[in-house]
Parts: sequence; structure tokens; C-alpha cells
Amino acid sequence: MNGRPPLRRAPLDTSPPIDGGEVAPRSGDGVGEGAHETRSRRKTGTTHRARTLRQSGNKAEALLWLELKARKLGGHQFTRQFSIGPFFADFACREKWLVVEVDGHQHADSSLDRRRDDFMRAQGYSVLRVWNHDVLKHRTSVCETILAVLDGRLAENVVVSDLRFVFTPRSLDSIS
Repeated sequence: MNGRPPLRRAPLDTSPPIDGGEVAPRSGDGVGEGAHETRSRRKTGTTHRARTLRQSGNKAEALLWLELKARKLGGHQFTRQFSIGPFFADFACREKWLVVEVDGHQHADSSLDRRRDDFMRAQGYSVLRVWNHDVLKHRTSVCETILAVLDGRLAENVVVSDLRFVFTPRSLDSIS
């Protein structure tokens, strides 16, 4: 027909995620397959899943995105719903190896979030977790905290009632 051999697909993995959370679909999940498909470095379905997460995100995420998009915050470029291994980060600054997660109080002391953080740290990312309430009521302070991390003024672990920052030394390389 078009002279190209047909693309081979991996079998569909329908097993549930081991530790919950927002997990990237595996290759061959059936999403986005079609006649006009183009090859990409991304796993099949990852773009669709990220788009779905962006569209169904909460109000706090949407408001913080207004501050982060188009390099508005200190000239740093952020990506929304960025795939890191099997997880999606709410926001990521790849240049500075920073993940920003916006969570509700149901995430307080979550062992699942700790495992996500550990995975992202193993990939070289520092992780900053802020509460939805703080983004909604104190957005300027949240942005100043993000800038402090990006500028290297906050380079140690911080765990307080309304913020959790887990520093990864690798991210220092990109700050210097």
C-alpha cells in the first residue's frame, strides 16, 4: 500500500498500577493508534494521558499554570503534566530538574506520594509539594517559593505543615 511495513504493537497491559497515583500508560495501550500515526519518542498514549490530566486538573493547578506558562516566572520554562517514568508531574522545569506538585490535604503523609518522590529523585529531580489552598489564597508566596528553589536559594529538604520540598543534589548542576 504505502510501501512501509506495518507497525508492530506490544500487547495491552491491563494490570493495575502497583502503587496508585497518576501513572503513564504502557506502550500499545491502544490510545492514539490510527492511520495517521507518526513515530515519537514518547510511549503510545502518553500525550493523550497528559492532555486528559491537563483538562481535568483542578482549579489550583490551572491558576498556577497561568503563572508558570510562557516563561512568566523568572524566565524559566515549565511543562505541565510531564511524564517521568510511570508518573506524571503536575509541573516540571526540566532545565532546573524541578518538579512542582499541587496537592489537596488528602495527600498529607501519603506513602504513595513518598514513593513517587523517591522515584523522581532517583531520576535527578527535586520535588516541591504545595497545597491547593495555598495556590488559591497565597499564589504570590507559592511563586516566590518556586523561584527560591529555581534560583538556588532553597537547597535543603523542608517539611512543614503547608509545604514539602525534597532536594536532589543533581539539580545543583543546572543551577550553577
